[in-house]
Order: sequence, then C-alpha cells, then structure tokens
Amino acid sequence: MDESKAADLARRIAGALQAAGYQAYYVGGCVRDLLLNRAPKDYDVATDATPDRVSELFPNARRVGAHFGVVLVSEGDAQVEVATFRSDHAYEDGRRPGRVKFETDPREDVVRRDFTINALLMEPSTGEVLDFVGGRRDLEQGVIRAIGDPERRFSEDHLRMLRAVRFAARFGFDIEAETFSAIQRLHALIRRVSAERVRDELTRILVEGGARRGFELLDQSGLLNDVLPEVAAMKGVEQPPEFHPEGDVWTHTLLMLEGLDHPTATLAWGVLLHDVGKPGAFRVGPDRIRFDGHVELGVKLAKNIMRRLRFSNSDCEQVIALIANHMRFKDAPSMKESTIKRFLRMDRFREHLELHRLDCLNSNGHLETYEMMRAKLNETPPEELKPARLLTGRDLIAAGYAPGPRFKEMLQAVEDAQLEGMVHTREEALALVRRRFGAA
Repeated sequence: MDESKAADLARRIAGALQAAGYQAYYVGGCVRDLLLNRAPKDYDVATDATPDRVSELFPNARRVGAHFGVVLVSEGDAQVEVATFRSDHAYEDGRRPGRVKFETDPREDVVRRDFTINALLMEPSTGEVLDFVGGRRDLEQGVIRAIGDPERRFSEDHLRMLRAVRFAARFGFDIEAETFSAIQRLHALIRRVSAERVRDELTRILVEGGARRGFELLDQSGLLNDVLPEVAAMKGVEQPPEFHPEGDVWTHTLLMLEGLDHPTATLAWGVLLHDVGKPGAFRVGPDRIRFDGHVELGVKLAKNIMRRLRFSNSDCEQVIALIANHMRFKDAPSMKESTIKRFLRMDRFREHLELHRLDCLNSNGHLETYEMMRAKLNETPPEELKPARLLTGRDLIAAGYAPGPRFKEMLQAVEDAQLEGMVHTREEALALVRRRFGAA
C-alpha cells in the first residue's frame, strides 16, 4: 500500500467526519510512528460516529468488524480503518471482548488499549496530540508500559505479551518493570493463543528490526520456552572453540539474528532454526565436541515447528531448504562445476548465500567460500545455470534405447556435461551417451 496515498485518504476521512459534526483523530501506531519520525505503515482513524453513520458517509466502506465498530474505507490501493470509540467488557477467550460499548469520549477508547505508546490521539489538521495515559512521556523515555493494570491487559489478550517484546525490540525500548514482571508471571498463557497469531508476531520480531534483543527478551520473560522450546534448548550447548570461538549455540544464533538487515521472513526463520538440531545431536568425541547428524535432525525439528505454527507450504519448503543445505558450502571449493551450478540455481539462492555469510561472520570469520559463490552467482547468466535440455527421453527412444531406469542416469550425465561446458548440441549429447552407456 502506498503510504502517501493512505495518509491522504486518512486526512480526507477525518476531515469529512469533522465536517459532519463528529470527532475524528488519528490513533494508535500511526501517531506513535509520526512522533518517532517514522513513516507509518498504515493509518487508523477513531471517531464518535457510529459504524452505521461511517458507512453512510463513505459509500465504498466495508464492515470488517461490525461488532467492534470497525469499518474499512478503501480508495484504489489505499485503505484506512475507521473505528468508533468504544469500551471493552468481559474478555472470555484471551483474545477479544465478549461485549463492547460505543462511546463518545475518546478517553474511554484509549484506556482499553494495550500500551501507552499505542494510545495516543492526534488531531489530523493541527497535529495536536491528546494523551490520556502518559504515552508521550513513555515515547520520549523509550518505555513500553501497559495501560493500567498489566496483568489485566495481558489476561484480556494474551498476545499482548509478545507484542510488548516486539515493540521493545523494534524501537530499542525497555519494557517497564511492572509490565515485564506481569509477563514473567503470566507467560504460560501464550500457549492458549492460536498458532497463526503467535507465528505472525514471532515473524514480526524477526523481520522488523532488533531480532536479537527480541529473542533475548523472549528468553528472559519465559515466553521462549512456551512458543519455541526447541530454540530455548540451544542455551548452554557448547561448541568446539576452534570452529566457534563466539560461544554456545544460543550465542551463535543470537549473533546471527543481530546481523539480519531487513530480511525476508524465510531467511530470518532459516537463521533462527539453522542449528536447531545441534542440542539433540551434541556429543563429546575423542577429539572434540561433535554434532553428527545435526542437519538431518534440524530438518525434522524445523518441519515440526513450521507445521505447529501453520506456515504456508511455500515458506516451510524454503526454510527447510535453508537448514538442509547450510552445511553444503564447506564442500563448495571442491565441487564440480555442474554441482556448483545446480547449487546456485536453487530457489531463492541468495537467501542461502546470506545465511552462509552470517554463519561464517559469527563463527570462524572466514568468508572466502562466500565470496567465491557470490562471484559465481553474479557472473553466471541464468541460461548457463539452467540451460535448455539437449536430450529428452523421447530422443533416447528415437536413438534406439529401451525405456527404463537408466534413462535418468543418461539424462543426468548429459546435463552434467552440459553444465561443465563439455557438450553443446544434441549430436554431442547423443555421442556422449553412446560413449558412456554403449550403443542402443
């Protein structure tokens, strides 16, 4: 969504509401971000107009949360949520209030929100800020503070505990002491939250900035063991100092998370889970600490995690591929040209390359293989990585070969030779087959 278009739409919506005699303010994250000199990702407007009245004023509006007074106003690819002031009552499922009451006083609306920094109102035309909960002071001091009683806020919506961690990580803020203590007491409630909501919040922690701090806070609060016990198990798992002078598996992973720079979700999850198999594969051999089979175990554990958190098949496949292939780079200097090209043409290979770079930077520090593979990737045209096939099964049949299991081996040999630059035409490919596999 175009942020400037959303900002313009929000201004016009607020102006139309005010012209019709209603109160209208920017509210929530957009106000917080504007005061932090950040570009808001979206805009929300709060008003004392009822949802019915909002729908009358904006014929293209769509009810997206009628029970909660939320109406979505769209224009092209811009959209703004318009919500009626409300107070919430009787949370029963750890997610949503069972009953809401529409209000005319904006104070009633903000005191039911999660954190003070998300409960600021701004008059769109003047920029005047209404602050009923001390949110502006907390913004200036860099504090995440629950509104009112923290235990009540987290008991109402358990996901707010993860949101507190996310905001602290993204903005580099501290979580206020009583708010954090409440999370430490109530962290087990997060297990009642749907897998999809937990997944999305964890992904935001990983990609929005401050991922290392986010996971340190998850650990300190007790939430990590609730949502990702397989990652919590990394703590204290020693590594051979000659390869990992930085410390244990947890420390290594945190350092890699710290190095993420606007990552895709799949790369971030791949970094987080690339060594998830090490705790279960740990053993002390006669020469050094070993993690034999940690990749295979990591793939198995990651599949379980991704299924549990209900990731899409596409995301799951990519994260699993990142884990399954992250140790292949050590063999790259001795790989045949055909093997290297097949490696380079893997789906989203640059994510594999970036994971390898972070892995090396935060362990042995050697980037020679990374530089070699990056150069190969940049210098090799796509048509050389996956050239048009010179032979098919039909060509082999036409040449007199009987169909069977050897066809796969024959075609593989042809593609190897093609990738190595040894054959370039159909005739050369058939000649190679005859040499290696005999005449038909």
